[in-house]
Amino acid sequence: MKLPAGGSCQCGNVVYEVTDEPLVTVACHCKDCQKLSTSAFSISMILNRSSFNLLSGELKSWERPTAAAGIAVCWFCPDCGNRIFHENPEMPNVIRLKPGTLEDTSVLEPQAHVWACREQQWLERFADLPKFERQPDVAVAMAAIAKGESPF
Repeated sequence: MKLPAGGSCQCGNVVYEVTDEPLVTVACHCKDCQKLSTSAFSISMILNRSSFNLLSGELKSWERPTAAAGIAVCWFCPDCGNRIFHENPEMPNVIRLKPGTLEDTSVLEPQAHVWACREQQWLERFADLPKFERQPDVAVAMAAIAKGESPF
């Protein structure tokens, strides 16, 4: 990863940089991460807090219990709601960055899956699904569905 690595929320009001390599990057399959990502898992990049610098904007937080009987303090942009990072109050020197907010997400290389006991079974078939380089024509897809045909 080229450092410093910049990132931001979706609306651009929160801008940050990462100044050191992550400790580890994982794909988390817990139910809370599935809700956060609205998908099968969420990526978390574990960083030393000292390597995260908020450059502009303000963050808002809320707390939730974790499946591992801890507390997650979730920091997000108060304007667009985009989650930026999580922290555990019992581990104040470490944060879990939501690295989909990095400007260059091609650098993400998860080293492990955690909470694999919650992994969605459909992930096994995910690589075999049809792929489109861009958004398919929604009108054409809806017309096919209306005729009882596959939109793909």
